[in-house]
Amino acid sequence: MQPMKNPASSIALRVATAMHQMGIEGLPRNYELVYEAYSGSNPDLVREFIALGKVKTQEALDALGRKYLPHHHEDGLLARHNNKVRAEMSSFISLLNQEKLSLTDYGRLIGDATKGILTDTDLGNPELSRSIQALKAATDQRVAENSNVVKTVVEKTEQLADVQREADQVEQAKFIDPLTGMGSRRAFNKALAKVYANPELPTLCGLAVGEIDEFGKLADHLGPTVTERFIKQIAKVVKAVAGKDDLACRFDGSRFGLLFYTSDQEEISRIVNAVRVKLKATAVVNAGSNGSLAALTMSFGICLSQQAPNAFDLMSFSERALASSKSAGGDTVTIYGATDNSYVPKDWLIYKPHVV
Repeated sequence: MQPMKNPASSIALRVATAMHQMGIEGLPRNYELVYEAYSGSNPDLVREFIALGKVKTQEALDALGRKYLPHHHEDGLLARHNNKVRAEMSSFISLLNQEKLSLTDYGRLIGDATKGILTDTDLGNPELSRSIQALKAATDQRVAENSNVVKTVVEKTEQLADVQREADQVEQAKFIDPLTGMGSRRAFNKALAKVYANPELPTLCGLAVGEIDEFGKLADHLGPTVTERFIKQIAKVVKAVAGKDDLACRFDGSRFGLLFYTSDQEEISRIVNAVRVKLKATAVVNAGSNGSLAALTMSFGICLSQQAPNAFDLMSFSERALASSKSAGGDTVTIYGATDNSYVPKDWLIYKPHVV
């Protein structure tokens, strides 16, 4: 019996082979860009990637990466932000220096006016009148300059706030799937890592990875535009059924991940089956005949945190369970280790005594 292929390993091999054939340097940012293009999760990226032609220069790849994978080009963004902040701070320093000179001039005028007042006993003296006029003019100028300072400070503060907003948007974009608005694979990995923040006592949870059966054929039949709407429709169903207590993310294509913050296998199975039932009741219109296609079916692979010593294995075991579901003909849910009689779940809540 041939071992089942892991879908993630399969696409990873295709990506590596494609990069070698196209002469693309094996940089991490290039790998993720080609991976995203091959997964087809972002049709705009796919079209622009193909438009680069057979010879894809690093400059062209980086330009595409800055548009669709900005997290790989944060250095450039941070450099721009750093330069902008430095320019604003230089402007502040210049403004303060001007303020210092202006205050010095103002102080000198007040001193001269005071001398004129103290040394002249005749209140009708023209020199005293000139001193008072000079003092009034200096005061008016001081008020106007202070008003300009306040206005400039407000403008500089708004510009720095814009920098902060841009940085926040870039940070958020890392963890959001642009098509569905759900969490991305990166957001899922981040949450998964927290499960094993304490390796000795991981959070009790369950992981389910699901994929629409025969999605490739369905996408070819529907076309890119309808497929996008189709994926959004699936995302709405998955999010609605999963609820707010658990995490639902889209990986790529029609592959979704569900992280349940419970180790209750029956409850996890109930939610997963609710997603499948809801999808089967979802109508998909045939673009050619305007008739409905066959009912949607979705296969799942489930693994509990008690079955995996780390985040990598938890994901890997879930992927294996999904591969088993698909090799069984689809429309199936497989729980990793369920058919292995030698498997005994670990109870992470039991105190583990140290060996002396």
